[in-house]
Amino acid sequence: MDATTPAQGRKAGAKEWLGLTVLALPTLVMSVDVTVLYLALPHLGADLQPSANQTLWIIDIFGFLLAGFLITMGTLGDRIGRRRLLMIGGAGFAVASLVAAYANSAEMLIAARALLGFFGATLMPSTLSLISNMFADSKQRAQAVAIWAACVSSGIAIGPPVGGLLLESFWWGSVFLLAVPVMVLLLVAAPFLLPEYKSPSAHKLDLVSVGLSLGSVIPVIWSVKELAEDGLHALPLAVLVAGLLLGVLFVRRQKRLTEPLLDVGLFRNSEFSATLLMLLVGVGVVGGVYLFISQYLQLIKDQGPMEAGLWMLPSAFVMMVTAAASPALVRWVRPGFLVGGGLAISATGYFMLLGVGADDGLSALVIAMIVLFSGLGPVFALGTDLVLGTAPPERSGSAAAMSETAMEFGISLGIALLGSIGAAVYRNNMEDAVPDGLPPEAAEAAVETLPGAMAVAADAPPEVGAPLAERAFAFFMDGFHASAVVCGITVGLFALVSFVLLRNARTKAQIDAEAPKADDESRDEPAPAAAR
Repeated sequence: MDATTPAQGRKAGAKEWLGLTVLALPTLVMSVDVTVLYLALPHLGADLQPSANQTLWIIDIFGFLLAGFLITMGTLGDRIGRRRLLMIGGAGFAVASLVAAYANSAEMLIAARALLGFFGATLMPSTLSLISNMFADSKQRAQAVAIWAACVSSGIAIGPPVGGLLLESFWWGSVFLLAVPVMVLLLVAAPFLLPEYKSPSAHKLDLVSVGLSLGSVIPVIWSVKELAEDGLHALPLAVLVAGLLLGVLFVRRQKRLTEPLLDVGLFRNSEFSATLLMLLVGVGVVGGVYLFISQYLQLIKDQGPMEAGLWMLPSAFVMMVTAAASPALVRWVRPGFLVGGGLAISATGYFMLLGVGADDGLSALVIAMIVLFSGLGPVFALGTDLVLGTAPPERSGSAAAMSETAMEFGISLGIALLGSIGAAVYRNNMEDAVPDGLPPEAAEAAVETLPGAMAVAADAPPEVGAPLAERAFAFFMDGFHASAVVCGITVGLFALVSFVLLRNARTKAQIDAEAPKADDESRDEPAPAAAR
């Protein structure tokens, strides 16, 4: 361990809090990138003219590589130094952002997005694990993690207005350039504000484990997306089985290694496993329903990207407040109850989305989103802190990687599964509702997606286009509401699970606060007779 790592229990000062700002900014930028790209797709589509399959790869390759390398990079940071890995990742992310911004073909953009996912995997676990080194005092660390979690979650919400502002003034590549000055600031400030940390027992990285990790994570995510979008088919089923088998081999190998890539022993702690599950579910379902909300605002309410994003800001602000307040609330409420209560509040918000209609105002949507996101604050803040708190300091890199992997898996699965539910409801209803007289190609486009139906309605005569658009809006809302019900039921059930499995969970701050009392009691006890 480097000498700059604070001693256990020492209060962090101005340097550490400034360092937290350096760590939070790239985290925020990466979260913003998630929603910015969706807004930029129409613009880059007109310029690069990617095929439908290439468009999907432009969206998905980032998440595939990010999830696939998170575990590897979290462990690599423990070995070569977390600050060093963070700076390597920051430099690589900046270069990849420049390549993406000035890509002149779909293939070039896909390759740049892949690089962004690879280098992004070095950033996320490094930022989180460095927090545990910089903030040795458990109360301060909990607050720092809450700020970090707020940046992760709020970045998704503030992406639309930021992206809308850029897209209204510049070309589509500007959304990627947003990361460049942030990464330059990281490279300049990191040597002065961030400590270095290496695991005292660092060993050579096991490349076989790396291969097995990638061979399990990436195929599973890809196959789940394919199965959700296209139904049961032989190829994705075979890929899913192959990925799961490689995952079994990966776990068995980790158990045999003295220095594993992933410390599977951490999962013996039921609180650790349950917290990862809460993060996966809580983040996953909100990632899926977010797609419906953004489409509702832009397609049905006909708002521009920036205007749509502004309607999402109140919920982002509320979530930041509840995330920041959660560490203090554990003085009076058990962490497991706060997490479970947060999930219960979010479940209520999902059910409130049933009151949002195609012809209604936006107040019902905004109120539902505020309730939904306010419940997510404790989940993000305390969930991540509980994950780090249950892991030994020398394995916090691996724990941080598992936390991030759970959230990335949640987002991928949530978008795929919830998106397929909404799409299935829409398609099943639209198949029998397309007006007569449309060409087969136009009818197929209208049945497939809401944007396709709107494009067909715009080109059709008014007596055909108007009823087509009205039916498409109604059926989209049916799919939206079906997904909201699934989210509400799922999150509600996991709220009950959290109350049970995390009822005795304690944060690191609570454990450290009780330690001196235990020591004092042991000193007050009379010495054993043999000692007298």
